[in-house]
Amino acid sequence: MNQSAKDQEKYYWQMWTASRDSHAGDMLVQRYMPLVQYHVQRISAGLPKNVSRDDIKSLGLMGLLDALQKFDPDRDLKFDTYASFRIRGAIIDGLRKEDWMPRSAREKAKKVDAKIEELEQKSLRHVEAQEVAAALDMPVEDVYQITQEHLFANVLSMDDQSNDDEGDGSAYTLRDQNTVLPEEQLVKDELLQDLTGVIAQLNEKEQLVLSLFYTEELTLTEIGEVMNLSTSRISQIHSKCLFKLRKLLASEYSRT
Repeated sequence: MNQSAKDQEKYYWQMWTASRDSHAGDMLVQRYMPLVQYHVQRISAGLPKNVSRDDIKSLGLMGLLDALQKFDPDRDLKFDTYASFRIRGAIIDGLRKEDWMPRSAREKAKKVDAKIEELEQKSLRHVEAQEVAAALDMPVEDVYQITQEHLFANVLSMDDQSNDDEGDGSAYTLRDQNTVLPEEQLVKDELLQDLTGVIAQLNEKEQLVLSLFYTEELTLTEIGEVMNLSTSRISQIHSKCLFKLRKLLASEYSRT
């Protein structure tokens, strides 16, 4: 952003803060809409195709508007950071309130999990998505997609459980985040070691996608541009990685 644009944005913030000027508000919304698009694309990567991206964008826009209303420019906090929390939170809350995962998708997820467990008990090893797809007579891409959706549903379910605990007073207890119990550290170390081992078994392309998505926080489209691949191909690679990491991730969810 050049100096002129920075001065203009500063002017709009002054107008918005002083009088909630509607034109200034509209200009600030336009300025930060790419932030909404960023979170929409990242969260959409784990959702089924029946979920409208426009609906997710509307939820994200509500989060951005909420951030504009509540942000205090005098605080030592960048608006981008503050708005990101509000945008992502609004999308997650909206998805949690709506039954975004159809019953048929939930039934498919149960069917896939049951078949994975059955095959692994027979072979005494982790099975590949291709084996599961063959056993269920479905395309392997569907197995990847169902697994990815189920993992995202587990995250939303965990959040619901934590919100249900508010009545017992525990929600008002602040935990010292700098203190890690010995058993927690042990579990964390073991999980990281297991994850490192499994990730090391992925091919170079899969490891790069995971690194760019979760460490560098690029969107699937941006990763496609980096790797000279289509967004759909990057999505397929991402889903395949999640299938391979499914058991470790599911174990972590059950602990939290």
